[in-house]
Amino acid sequence: MLRFIAWRLLQLPLILLVIFGVTFTLAWLIPGNPLENPDRQVPPQIAQAMLKQYNLDSPWSFLKSYAVNVLTKGDLGPSLQYRDQTVNQIIADGLPVSAMVGFSALILALILGVGTGLISALKPGSLWDMSSLGVAIIGISLPTFVTASALMIVFGGMLKWLPVQGWGSWEHLVLPSITLCAMPGAYIARLTRMGLADIMQSDFIRTARAKGLSRRKTLIKHAMKIAFLPVLSFMGPAAAATMTGSFVVEKVFNLPGLGEHFVQAVRNKDQFLILGVVLVFSTLLVLMNLLVDIAYAWVDPRIELT
Repeated sequence: MLRFIAWRLLQLPLILLVIFGVTFTLAWLIPGNPLENPDRQVPPQIAQAMLKQYNLDSPWSFLKSYAVNVLTKGDLGPSLQYRDQTVNQIIADGLPVSAMVGFSALILALILGVGTGLISALKPGSLWDMSSLGVAIIGISLPTFVTASALMIVFGGMLKWLPVQGWGSWEHLVLPSITLCAMPGAYIARLTRMGLADIMQSDFIRTARAKGLSRRKTLIKHAMKIAFLPVLSFMGPAAAATMTGSFVVEKVFNLPGLGEHFVQAVRNKDQFLILGVVLVFSTLLVLMNLLVDIAYAWVDPRIELT
């Protein structure tokens, strides 16, 4: 186990290097000048001097200075869009919001998905089973912005139960978390339902039932642990889905997270902010997948991590 963790951590710099290279290439190829601002025209001489100051006149000079600052100081550079803030400050302010929304969505998706799949497996062919299957298909099919808009109209506009924009209390977290958990929660429900349906036909389940265990106890005590393995494997992609989906959700619900900053950074060709946000999210995603692999082996000791 420790050897596997150490090996994966050693792979982390290489993975981040590849992601950084691809992101830097795409960010550099974005048309336009990062110092162009329609609200504040900069004279050509000053713009040229600023490009040289930030090493934006040459990709190789930029890479060299950026790598030195990141590796030696942990400095992700200044923001070309928010002139009075550094990328480190923007990430420090926005990451807790994005992380809270994403983590809440993952936990909610896990609870609702596993619970729904378990109840459906206990009552196969019932109205609940058919209804949950239909809701899962809808949750998988609907785009995030459609789900967000529907929730805003119903719970914010019609019922007026929850705020639809802003940040500051737990109530602002509810609708964004539900929006983000819809797709992964639907997948988890289907995985749990199908996994339990297959396992309940296994020989060891028949043996347990023959010894007098009820269907409910057999399902929860014996089958659930094995059926949870596909769900656990899906948690890695689910984390990626919540991270990327948070960009849309933060825009719709006007949350002060990293998603809004990243979208604006791409529009304004703010290379420093683009690279900083991508590096942070990539690191979190790789670590999340590592935790999923470790948990997978912990749930089923027969699995060897290599």
